[in-house]
Amino acid sequence: MDKRDILVIGASAGGLSALTRLFGGMPKDCVPTVFVVLHISPNAKSMLPRLLERAHWLPAFHPADGEPIRPGHIHLASPDHHLLVHHDHVLVRRGPRENRTRPAVDPLFRSAGIAFGSRVVGVVLTGMLDDGASGLRAIHRCGGLCVVQDPGEAEWPSMPESAIARAPVDHVLPIDDMPALLCRLAAEPAGTSPPVPFDIAAEAQIAEQEFTTVSDDTKSVGKPTTLSCPDCGGGLSAIQDGPVLRFRCQVGHAFSPDSMEEVQAEVMEKVLWVALRTHEDRVELFNRMASYAHEHNQMNLVAKWESQMQEARQTADLLRKVLSDPRVRQSSGQGEG
Repeated sequence: MDKRDILVIGASAGGLSALTRLFGGMPKDCVPTVFVVLHISPNAKSMLPRLLERAHWLPAFHPADGEPIRPGHIHLASPDHHLLVHHDHVLVRRGPRENRTRPAVDPLFRSAGIAFGSRVVGVVLTGMLDDGASGLRAIHRCGGLCVVQDPGEAEWPSMPESAIARAPVDHVLPIDDMPALLCRLAAEPAGTSPPVPFDIAAEAQIAEQEFTTVSDDTKSVGKPTTLSCPDCGGGLSAIQDGPVLRFRCQVGHAFSPDSMEEVQAEVMEKVLWVALRTHEDRVELFNRMASYAHEHNQMNLVAKWESQMQEARQTADLLRKVLSDPRVRQSSGQGEG
């Protein structure tokens, strides 16, 4: 009988340190097949395989698209590419961003649940926002187990906290206690996998598309809304995902609740800065027009331009006050350390 020997791990901020601790504590005779997504800069030259091999556990590498799965290896997502798995090979795709990132944790977790069912153990470690929560739900619905780092010890607790709040989690524990648990789970019989839910299969298919086109896939798993996609401007559908709503556009961009709130806050701040710059330009314009009218003794125009200049200055002062509010900076990510 198959074992629970497929380990999928997602992490973001603080993830390199967490992964190093986890892998450094794994027994050498425990050799599951491992897949990892760590949020990294899309333009970075990844040194992750070399860094993680310093833990002296399993060989780590960035697989190529279509490459066969290597049992007993750590498969790492490449910069700016989703890592997805099929039964015997991996897919490396520049599909639509999810939760504002590529690679994202949720696409890997969904694909692993579909491919391996109850053999999968999903792990969410330290990170910001909530990538991985939806993916853990998918693993659970496909028969797998869900493990989350104790938020109390996580360098960035948001991802673990979101996973615990939104997914059926089987184990919550500190990283130093995970190696013993994961090795015990890897030796257990996996049991029978349930049928793959339609909505999970549909969303996994979207992530596999290298160049997405407008389709009806999203409408099949969600309900259209009047909201627009912050990335492409297309219509968003709301997807009921357990206790929360997620959003996905027809092109495939997907947003968790936290990532949707963050991107809307950023868009709002950008709009406010544009408005401020425009009103400062208007102050300068009306000042010049008033001076020109005064030089030519057009006193009726002087009053008009000075009145409009005063209105523009008052609006600019109001916008500066709004933008200086710490709550605006924090909601748009400017207050993050």
